[in-house]
Amino acid sequence: MGRIVADGSTADGGGPLDTPVSTLRGSGVDVDSRHVVRAAVGICLVTLAIVVVVLFLAGANKNAQINRLRQHGVPVEVTVTNCLGQLGGSGTNAAGYQCRGSFAIDGRHYNEIIPGNTRLPLGATVVAVIDPGDPALISTVGAVASERASPRVFLLPIVLAGALALLVVAVVIRMGRNRRTG
Repeated sequence: MGRIVADGSTADGGGPLDTPVSTLRGSGVDVDSRHVVRAAVGICLVTLAIVVVVLFLAGANKNAQINRLRQHGVPVEVTVTNCLGQLGGSGTNAAGYQCRGSFAIDGRHYNEIIPGNTRLPLGATVVAVIDPGDPALISTVGAVASERASPRVFLLPIVLAGALALLVVAVVIRMGRNRRTG
C-alpha cells in the first residue's frame, strides 16, 4: 500500500481507503459528527426551554409575593436577635450585614431574616410586614410601600422564549432540507 494523500486515496492511484490505517489498543471509534451535533443542539434547546420556564415561574412567584404582602400583609414588630457581617471581594471588607429578628403572630414565635443589608443594633425593633399564611415571607414597611408587581419580570423570559422559538424553527427547516437532499 502506498502513501495516503489528502483526498483519502493512495499516492499510487488506488481508490479511497475503506479501512483505518491502524488502531491504537482496542477497538476503533466511529463517530458520526451529525449525530453529535444533533445531540448538542437538542441539549441546548432543552436547557434553554428549562431556563425560560424557571424564569417565568420565578417572575410570577415574585409578583405573587409582592401582591400578597401589599393586599394581605400584617404589620409586626420584629426584635433584632443577631447580625452577621457579609464579606465581599477578597474577604477582607464588609459587603453588608444579615440580621435576624424574632416576632410573634397568632401565639407562635418566629425568627426570620430581616430584609436589607444594614447592621441593626441587637434588641432594636423594626416594623415589618409579613404574610400571615407564610410568616417567612417578611419585608420592611418601606419596601412593601415602594414595590409593585410588574410585567417587567417577564421581559427576559419572553426574549429567551422568542430566541428559543426562532432556533426551533431554524432546526425544523434545516431537518426538512436534510431529509429532501439526503
